[in-house]
Amino acid sequence: MDDPGDAAKKGSPGTLFLPSLVISYFATGPLALSVALFLIEIGNTFNVPVGVMGQINTPYSVVAFVFALLMGILSIRFKHKSLLLIGLSLISISALGCLLAPDFNMMLASYSLSGLGWAMVSPMGVTLIGEHFPLEKRANAIGWIIAGGALSYVIAPVIALIGGFAGWRFTLLGFVIPIILTSFLLAFVGLPSATTSHQPKMNRTSYMRSFKEVLANRSATSCLIGDVLRSASFIAILIYGASFFRQRFLVSTNFASIWILGAASCYTVGGLVSGPVVNRFGRKTSTVLNALLAGIFTIFYACMVNLWFSLALSFISSWFFGVVASAANSLVLEQVPKFRSTMMSIDSAVMNLGSALGTAVGGLVLLSLDYEGLGIVLGAIGVISAFVFYFLTIDPTRENATPRSRQRAME
Repeated sequence: MDDPGDAAKKGSPGTLFLPSLVISYFATGPLALSVALFLIEIGNTFNVPVGVMGQINTPYSVVAFVFALLMGILSIRFKHKSLLLIGLSLISISALGCLLAPDFNMMLASYSLSGLGWAMVSPMGVTLIGEHFPLEKRANAIGWIIAGGALSYVIAPVIALIGGFAGWRFTLLGFVIPIILTSFLLAFVGLPSATTSHQPKMNRTSYMRSFKEVLANRSATSCLIGDVLRSASFIAILIYGASFFRQRFLVSTNFASIWILGAASCYTVGGLVSGPVVNRFGRKTSTVLNALLAGIFTIFYACMVNLWFSLALSFISSWFFGVVASAANSLVLEQVPKFRSTMMSIDSAVMNLGSALGTAVGGLVLLSLDYEGLGIVLGAIGVISAFVFYFLTIDPTRENATPRSRQRAME
């Protein structure tokens, strides 16, 4: 179990602590980005249509969702540093398997393994921050690791250049695998081994209690619902954004890749500035306001008939999505301090669920209502997430939280 006072007792972590987490989050992205960029070429390698090759993300999402829930148990029993290192190891093994895959089935199985690795790295990174950083520094630290994950999209032109010169397999051998191994070594050296929630004598009742404490807390459960909705809304940018500009304004693939770079940069900067925003306005207020604005600007960018206005609005939307990603993680982290690792593991699972929901809903709407309908529906889902956070959640760290609500959140 996580003691909210442990961070204060331990003092500041080492100088490599935060950089190692930032690089760890960064390392989870290049493999997925490489597969997305070279989906056509990978399909040609294995003689399968692009539509079939694209299904490689389905087992990945299923594995990530299921194992993220299982992490709610494992994170109570085992050290968080060890789990994060195992996750990075699994992603490196996944990349190696994709590199050596002789056929589509092996590629599918190998890539799915990275979903398991992501489900270990993502919640443990935030949990470690909750354990080792004092309250006033957590929001800024979370902003840095969120930005680290987004930076993997900023390097898209580098991966495209390497793959275009030497083939998609060489991007894995010459770039993706070295990045993951580097992150592993840095995390091994930079992260403290002590874990406040390490309990050698946990039983089934203790494991069930961790889930019950989270799911019985109305504010915590509402945060999970809000995260499902905001992650679904972000799909309008993450998955459908490039296709929108290519089909609506007939821009080239290179232009779309530059847009991805710009949107990822805005998202990254949004994550970095979220720390001061959260400390100034509070976790709940920052989450509500930025989720609302992200949803509104998503609607605007999809309905613009002018390319440059649409580009500008999409960048603004990406910026707000970056801020709300960090703010929401900061809010979720403080909901059930005794079981932070379980809370963050469940949250990682529902984020995958939200992405799948946004992809499915967006695809259905796109077939019948075109991109305007997609932007309106997914943007509206983002607005709804803001209302969920506003009416149903509390920030236990704020003085204006009622004693009863604060006590319940801290129990």
